[in-house]
Amino acid sequence: MIAEPVISPDFTIKDIHKIREYHYNLTKDMTTQEKINFYNEGGRSFLREIEERKRHNA
Repeated sequence: MIAEPVISPDFTIKDIHKIREYHYNLTKDMTTQEKINFYNEGGRSFLREIEERKRHNA
């Protein structure tokens, strides 16, 4: 398994490169359908988190 990148507290351009490289390595051997499913699930997870935060902050 590919190790998740360590992101600095300052979030620099190097961090963006680490994230891009991490995602490339995760998806490079996936089929098109697997990539679609991977990104759709990530998007749904993100939306759930945003909605949950909205509920807690309301």
